[in-house]
Amino acid sequence: MKITVENVNKSFEQGKNKIHILKDISLNVADGEIVALLGKSGSGKTTLLSMLGGLEKPDSGNITIDQTNLYNKTESELCDWRAQNIGIVFQQFHLIAHLTAKENVSLPLEILNRDAESEAEMWLDKVGLKERLTHYPTMLSGGEQQRVAIARAMVSKPRLILADEPSGNLDVETGKRVMDLLFDIVKQNKTTMVLVTHDEELAKRADRIVHLVAGKCQ
Repeated sequence: MKITVENVNKSFEQGKNKIHILKDISLNVADGEIVALLGKSGSGKTTLLSMLGGLEKPDSGNITIDQTNLYNKTESELCDWRAQNIGIVFQQFHLIAHLTAKENVSLPLEILNRDAESEAEMWLDKVGLKERLTHYPTMLSGGEQQRVAIARAMVSKPRLILADEPSGNLDVETGKRVMDLLFDIVKQNKTTMVLVTHDEELAKRADRIVHLVAGKCQ
């Protein structure tokens, strides 16, 4: 998916003060490109990622994905569009505790009214968790939980992956294995990916690095 961000600004109210998070951001991402958003905590990386997923609206400016303006849609239309086109991998995994690994991965397909069981099993096999189908999140290690989250993000065959510090809660060795897996899957499927990180070595694996400093692209 091709992404175009034009002159986007975003601020939040904090008491009587207005905090400017993003300041006149413009960014283009080519179809199939992997872009790393690199910056310190508070630089605006996650806020920008949230807006790319239609989870937050800019104060001003435009975001279009494959010529679709996310903010011309109703909330219902936006939810449907997101389910069909975007997969999200979070730092905190965000698995549902009372669902098994297979049930967690099946959720995006159930929203789309597609056959869930066989595809969920196939993706858990792809991420090396064939023997963990019926395990609940508390029965899985951190690395295994993130692999379930990757399978859940990819199961609907999204054209865009948004990844927010996906290895941030993992030890170095586990994080490397999980990121190897994520990059391999994204490249095999020629999926566009925007990756938020503060890890310079991880960012170097992307096709391009965009530095965010004090709410501006550099």
